[in-house]
Amino acid sequence: MKRVFLIVLDSCGIGELPDAASFGDAGSFTLRSAASDEHFHMPNMEKLGLFHIDGVKGNVCADGLGTTALEHFQGGVCRLSERSMGKDTTTGHWEICGVVSAAPMPTFPEGFPEELITELSKRTGRGILCNKPYSGTEVIKDYGREHLATGNLIVYTSADSVLQIAAHDSIVSVEKLYEYCRIAREICQGAWGVGRVIARPFTGEWPYTRTALRHDFSLVPPKTMLNVLSEAGYAVHSVGKIIDIFAESGITEYVRTQNNAEGIECTLKEMDKDFEGLCFTNLVDFDMQYGHRNDVPGYAKALTYFDEKLPELLSRLREEDILMVTADHGCDPATLSTDHSREYIPLVAYGKAVNAGNYGTRESFADIAQTILSYFGIDNALAGTAIEGLLVKK
Repeated sequence: MKRVFLIVLDSCGIGELPDAASFGDAGSFTLRSAASDEHFHMPNMEKLGLFHIDGVKGNVCADGLGTTALEHFQGGVCRLSERSMGKDTTTGHWEICGVVSAAPMPTFPEGFPEELITELSKRTGRGILCNKPYSGTEVIKDYGREHLATGNLIVYTSADSVLQIAAHDSIVSVEKLYEYCRIAREICQGAWGVGRVIARPFTGEWPYTRTALRHDFSLVPPKTMLNVLSEAGYAVHSVGKIIDIFAESGITEYVRTQNNAEGIECTLKEMDKDFEGLCFTNLVDFDMQYGHRNDVPGYAKALTYFDEKLPELLSRLREEDILMVTADHGCDPATLSTDHSREYIPLVAYGKAVNAGNYGTRESFADIAQTILSYFGIDNALAGTAIEGLLVKK
């Protein structure tokens, strides 16, 4: 019974891509920045080969910056380039699943068009505040009191292709906020087709606190690895925000989570289930809690925590199971920017079906999809090329 457990360490990029400067990301290296902190400690990922990947070796080691001490490692590893024109969650995850986005999703650095805002206000029956790029924690400080006084929705964006709606849970219930976001998703199509509409409920007294009940409403993707697997009769389980990133398309079972710890625990529970197919997990705290907030120590501690839980994950692997650990973009916590960064991502694979070794630098994130589909023996028309030699031939 073949199973693949694919875990995305959200935003854990491993160095700038050749075109990073054109995205404003020259010099970004998320993993190296986290490794500069004293709390960084990843000996278990070192054993699997993370620090032997192209560009990582010589720059980062299990206990900080420098050269890894281990000469041999147990996993199959490589570095992957992004072909999609973007650096956000949606394009990154879609490309991992075999879809290359040739054109970037629209962004709105000056705020959303008046026509969009007018339509959103008309259909929700509420006024609109802000309508400009903003930090999610700062926007509720600056507009929260006016929102409570008027009931108007706080609508804002970022450098990514997103429309975010924030509301206090005493003014707008979480379910009503989700309803407003569904309306925004219907409006945001075509030229306004942002990758995600995000509900951002907050609570308490000023300066207010964002709750863990964030919810993403994504564009429906083209056919992905998830559809190919489920249409072939395989299970596709998702943990965390995967269900939202793919607008539920191709997923047969899911669980949403609120943080990394819950995501790891839910993945461990999935490993105890009997199914054949894919379990796809996103661990969002790296990005949401630490990358966007320029919190280097927090990022380092989160990576250390994942590494501490890794032996438990490995112990649950069965005879034909494969564990794959990757990322979807960068979000360097040590740069001046608080936005995503255009970086390579790692792939670390382990299991009895994996041949240990360094498989170099790949041309697309989509090589992950093709490698997984090759393991299940499924021909397909998705982007990418299976990583030759990574998996044991049977």
